[in-house]
Amino acid sequence: MRLGLIINPIAGMGGRVGLKGTDGEAYYIALKKGAKPVTPGRALEFLNSLELEDFELYVAPKVMGENVAKKSKHSNKVVKVVGELFSEKTTAKDTKRIAKQMLEEKVDIIVFVGGDGTARDVADAVDMKIPVLGIPSGVKMFSAVFAVNPKAAARIVEAFAKGNTRIVEEEVLDIDEEAYRKNVLRARLYGYLKVPIVAGLVQASKQPSTDIADEEDNRRAIAERIVEEMEPDTLYILGAGTTVKAIADKLGIEKTLLGVDAIYNGKLLGKDLDEKGLLELLRKYPKAKIIVTPIGGQGFIFGRGNQQISPEVIKRVGGKGNIIVIATWRKIRNLDVLRVDTGDEEVDNMLRSYIKVIVDYHDAVMMKVV
Repeated sequence: MRLGLIINPIAGMGGRVGLKGTDGEAYYIALKKGAKPVTPGRALEFLNSLELEDFELYVAPKVMGENVAKKSKHSNKVVKVVGELFSEKTTAKDTKRIAKQMLEEKVDIIVFVGGDGTARDVADAVDMKIPVLGIPSGVKMFSAVFAVNPKAAARIVEAFAKGNTRIVEEEVLDIDEEAYRKNVLRARLYGYLKVPIVAGLVQASKQPSTDIADEEDNRRAIAERIVEEMEPDTLYILGAGTTVKAIADKLGIEKTLLGVDAIYNGKLLGKDLDEKGLLELLRKYPKAKIIVTPIGGQGFIFGRGNQQISPEVIKRVGGKGNIIVIATWRKIRNLDVLRVDTGDEEVDNMLRSYIKVIVDYHDAVMMKVV
């Protein structure tokens, strides 16, 4: 099997510093805020988890694949560095050009490491000619072409090599990043990629929230319960989403719809916070809880769109006992499990097993976290 590997070295850097992506000037803002690369570690986890012997590795140059591959346990599998880079800062043009060159090398599958933007670039170049699999390393990752985490990607590639996957045309979504930074989620279908599927290991597309009356009533009922049960002198970290926003609405507070805010005794302490801002508040207010809602259709409660709530923030809060998960009936009925992908195996393992999900004023369900 010929495996092509392409890494977007800047993908995901905006997550912990509270940005909604790293396209364009956001990359430089992320650097100024101290953002660190995410994709090399995710790519290395994938390669070191891959239990295959009979394959060849075709990698993009330098930071786009070569550097990580040569550090991995499969360094001896690198048979060719495909293409070249013309500047230190990589762009979408590099991804598209190298993906096309990998087609010419007749690779059997391209694995890319990045987010929705990288998926769009690969889709432009590959156009469903060969299977593609994404390793989730961006900020949003709403498309249905990603494994649920790097280790799952390794299992999928192993199954693909043995002919044990279904190849399915999956959606690539286009997210308007400028609108996203302004708390407006605009998503459109950009195209499709052929993706090798193993049940439970590939994420679905994000399902949009709805504004139908029953759904809004359900959100308000959940918010009423949460507000009534809020403890005094406790910092509440509010994740993104319309269901969580209903809590702020109940308190008469303006919520960042797609960001992370903090409240204390019914007052807003911080808006659209990054990891650093959350940790500063936690030093001042050590008694704290996190309120999150799963992403519709995907089930992620951490690791997609709320990377500001980092593994360190979760540890400081005290782990699962101080995490409140809320979801409308409609959303929860469409999920088999909840998912975590924080990038920290210790924290992910701490969160796994079962957690209570508040689904109405009087009702809650237990959901498995994987």
